[in-house]
Amino acid sequence: MLKRLWGKISHYSLLIVVGSFLCLSASAQFTTYSNEFMNIGAGARGMAMGDAQVASVSDGTAGYWNPAGLANMNGGLPQLNLMHAEYFAGIGKYDYGNLVLPLKDKKRTLGITLLRFAVDDIPNTIFLVNPDGSVNYSNITSFSSADYALLLSLAQAAKLPGGQQINFGGNAKIIYQTAGGFAHSWGFGFDAATQIIGNNWKVGIVARDVTTTFNAWSFSLDQAMQEVFYETNNMIPGKTIELTAPQLIVGGSYSFKFSRKLSLLVEADMDVTFDGQRDEVISSNPISIDPRVGLELNFKNVFFVRAGADNFQKVLDDADTTNTKQIWIFQPSVGVGFKVGDVQIDYAFTNLANQSYPLYTNVFSLKLDIRRKEKKVFKPRP
Repeated sequence: MLKRLWGKISHYSLLIVVGSFLCLSASAQFTTYSNEFMNIGAGARGMAMGDAQVASVSDGTAGYWNPAGLANMNGGLPQLNLMHAEYFAGIGKYDYGNLVLPLKDKKRTLGITLLRFAVDDIPNTIFLVNPDGSVNYSNITSFSSADYALLLSLAQAAKLPGGQQINFGGNAKIIYQTAGGFAHSWGFGFDAATQIIGNNWKVGIVARDVTTTFNAWSFSLDQAMQEVFYETNNMIPGKTIELTAPQLIVGGSYSFKFSRKLSLLVEADMDVTFDGQRDEVISSNPISIDPRVGLELNFKNVFFVRAGADNFQKVLDDADTTNTKQIWIFQPSVGVGFKVGDVQIDYAFTNLANQSYPLYTNVFSLKLDIRRKEKKVFKPRP
C-alpha cells in the first residue's frame, strides 16, 4: 500500500500536485492507480485480515467490500459502522462511515457509505521565489488535498436449486476530489457483486467500476499562477477526464469448527486489475493479479483474533550492495475484536512498508446494531 498512498502523501507543493494531475489522459486510455484511495479498506476487521473480505463479509462494511454481503445482516437490524485511521505520523487521515437499513419488505437491504482520505496543511510554494530571485517565506500558504466517495448499496438474497443461499448486490458511487481551490473533480461509477453461501464455505465475486468510472477534472489557476507555471516550464492544465478500469475481486472462505465455542475462518482472495502492468505477484499488461489471505479466530462470537497479508511485491534487497538481488515483501497485519451485546470494537495494526523498514498504522472501528425500543403497552389491572 505504500506505493499507492505515497503518491498522495508526497503532494507537498502545488506544482507536484498539479504535475501528477497532468498524467491524466483525456483519451480513452485507462489511468493506472486511478481513485486508488478506494482500495485502502474499510473497518478494522477487514484491514486486519489483509483485505481478504469479499467472501466472508456479513456486516455493514460489506457496502465497501462486497455489497451483496449486506443481505447477510443478522436479525434485520439497522447498523452503524465508523472507522478512523492516520497514516505517516498523522499526515494522511482516513475516515469511514456506514449506515445499513433493512427495507420494510425484509427482502432487500440498503447501505450508505461515506469515505474520506485527506492530506491537510500542504505548503503552497508557488510564490516562494519572488520575480527578482529572492526567497520570501511569508508567501507560503497551505491547502488540503482530499478525496471523498459516497456509495449507495442495495442487496437481495435468493436460493439456489441446491439449497445454498445466493446474494446479489451493487453500488452506485459518487466521487469528489479536490486540491485546495486549484483543482477538483466529480466522478461516477457502479459496482456489481454476488456471494454464494454454503454450510461452512462462502464464495464472493465483486466487479468494481464495472461500467468504467470516470472523473472529470477542472482547474482554477489565476493569472499569477499561470505565469509561474510558464516560467518554470510546467504545462498549464485544462479540463481532462480520468478513466478507472474495471477491477475483479474473487475470493473464497471456509470456517473450521473446532467446538461450539471456537472456530477459525480462512479466506483467500485475488485482486485482478486491468489498467496496465502493476508491481504485483502476477504482473503483465494490461492484467495484474494481487493475492490476499486472512485468518480470524472466533471465540463464542465475542472475542476475535485476526491476521492477514497482502500487497505482495518483488523488490531490490536493501542489503545487496550490487542492487541486483530481489526479494519478496508483503504487507502484514494483525488485529483483535471484542463484542458486547450490540456493540463491537475492532482494532487493526498494519505495516504500510516492508518487513525491514516498517511504517505502522493503528486502525480503530466501531460497529453498533441499532434496536428499536419496544413500546410498553399499559394493561389495566382486572
